[in-house]
Amino acid sequence: MSGWARRTLLVVGACLLTLLAACTDAPVEQPAPPQPAPPPTAVRATEVVVGVDDLGAGFNPHLLADRSPVTQALATLVLPSVFRPDAEGDLQLDRTVATSAEVVSTSPFTVSYELNVQASWSSNSPIAAEDFVYLWQQMRTQPGTVDAEGYRHVTDVRSRAGGKAVDVVFDEPYPQWQHLFSGLLPAQILKDAPGSWTGALQGGLPASGGPFRVAAVDRARGEVTLVRNDLYWATPATLDQIVLRRLGPQTLAEGLRVGDVDVAMPTAGPEVTEALAPLGGAVTTTPAPRATVTDLALRSDYGPLSDVRVRQAVGALLDRERIRAAVAPAALPADAFGLAPSQPGYAPTAPAGGPARTDPAAAERLLTEAGYTRAADGAWTLGNTPLSLVIAAGAERTTDVDVAEAVAEQLRAAGIEVQVVAPPAADLFTQRAVVATPPSTSAPTSAPSSATPSPGTAPTTGPTPAPTTAPTTGSATASGAPATTSAPPSGTAAPNATVRADILVLPRAVGGPLGPQLASAYGCPDPTPTLPAPPALPNGFCSATLQPVLESLATAAVPDPEQLATAERVLWAQLPVLPLFQQVSLLVSTTPGAAATGFGPGPLGTGPLTGAQRWSAPVS
Repeated sequence: MSGWARRTLLVVGACLLTLLAACTDAPVEQPAPPQPAPPPTAVRATEVVVGVDDLGAGFNPHLLADRSPVTQALATLVLPSVFRPDAEGDLQLDRTVATSAEVVSTSPFTVSYELNVQASWSSNSPIAAEDFVYLWQQMRTQPGTVDAEGYRHVTDVRSRAGGKAVDVVFDEPYPQWQHLFSGLLPAQILKDAPGSWTGALQGGLPASGGPFRVAAVDRARGEVTLVRNDLYWATPATLDQIVLRRLGPQTLAEGLRVGDVDVAMPTAGPEVTEALAPLGGAVTTTPAPRATVTDLALRSDYGPLSDVRVRQAVGALLDRERIRAAVAPAALPADAFGLAPSQPGYAPTAPAGGPARTDPAAAERLLTEAGYTRAADGAWTLGNTPLSLVIAAGAERTTDVDVAEAVAEQLRAAGIEVQVVAPPAADLFTQRAVVATPPSTSAPTSAPSSATPSPGTAPTTGPTPAPTTAPTTGSATASGAPATTSAPPSGTAAPNATVRADILVLPRAVGGPLGPQLASAYGCPDPTPTLPAPPALPNGFCSATLQPVLESLATAAVPDPEQLATAERVLWAQLPVLPLFQQVSLLVSTTPGAAATGFGPGPLGTGPLTGAQRWSAPVS
């Protein structure tokens, strides 16, 4: 090879090496690393926050002890009912629960229910005949229930079609049968649960048969959270959740102002009105009577008040208007035993003077006739024994405790020794003797803060066990004269001592059919072969004179006005209870809250949260 050729090859090789080096040293373009996907945007649950006074003692809508606006709301939105009131208050068949309900026989009187095959509890058990059986059995055998009269006329509940059809047999024609079997409870969970009827529902409702379910009850924070029941077979609720939140007047006003609270239903009163005043037109308010009348139940089966003259004297010593003004000034005065003041057709039936009106002269005459004398210091005594009474109110029912204190103040001023106790409400209305817990140290026995149990389980927290011993004194003497009560004067009871209450602050349910309501509140059912010992009323009242009238009213399609008048007249003469007042809520809405919910009183029996499954979330 010539020199020229070699030089050419060397040059070309050098160039190639240079190019190769340049290519090797140049940065290589790499594809951009994949960017992480943006985190999903958190979707805020659509909710409505409802302000309330308190959560109540428990959530069984069939117990007097648990009667409260919150319990009514939960029963309306969570529990299935065969019939529900429409906007006008007329009962309509709820076809999500039963496709038909009709009288199929008059001898014996029999009602047949065909249940919706899709209807089921959130625990996945069907809503079935066993739920009807459970409610019927509890209502006829348990004390302290709400409107039990209709269930006493049921003699059998029969299951058909695998539990999806029910035949209910009555002892006689019962025109008010449509009012029965509302607020059904999950029998499969409750029938074997500890504390079943009273205890198992203090911490919530363990299963739902409605558009919402109870997700949590937090008593420490004062909240009940309802969430959409995703297993509901009918039209689902629009909202994700409803929060019922306990708030005092000032906290409520601030919550409404900043938008943390949408609507509220506190007890109407000057404190709430004053707290809301600075909000002006930013909120709207409407009074709404509640389906509860507060009475003083005067125990008539033992002790001083077993003498009707002493009951009449106590009534004549009390200034009912002053009690109402001190405790519930916005409440409606109650002057009848049947209809509540807010109901159509209500008219006062109270006689002039005592026991409906304060009449010290009549009280002195009655006590003297009953054998009592008044000492120089003004104290009433029977022989050497002071006239001493125990007044009791459920510890969790704060307004009731206030009533008890106001009554005690007036009776002490009149020369009667009084002890005020505040046992758990579930004990007070179901047991003859209760622990003598002073109001200042009483503690609710409701279930502690916790989430509602998962489907298929039930809370085990129950009420305080019944006292194993009770005072043996305090019953009426053989001659009918009152014996002394076993209760010591106020503040002298030993720890864990038990007493029998002479006067109970008693909630009375109103809003149902009048005849059965009267029989439930004041009647004494006869023993039957299947129920030889039916439960007595919380105050032990039973009148042989009144019972036939009540039985006739309970089974009448339309109550006879003359019989109603007779019942009212006998009740004022016998005075098993002294009516006080019908409580009233103040319904409060922000402008967005009102637009989204249409918040209003609703029918008396179902209350302001009626139709909440159709509410929308407020838009600020």
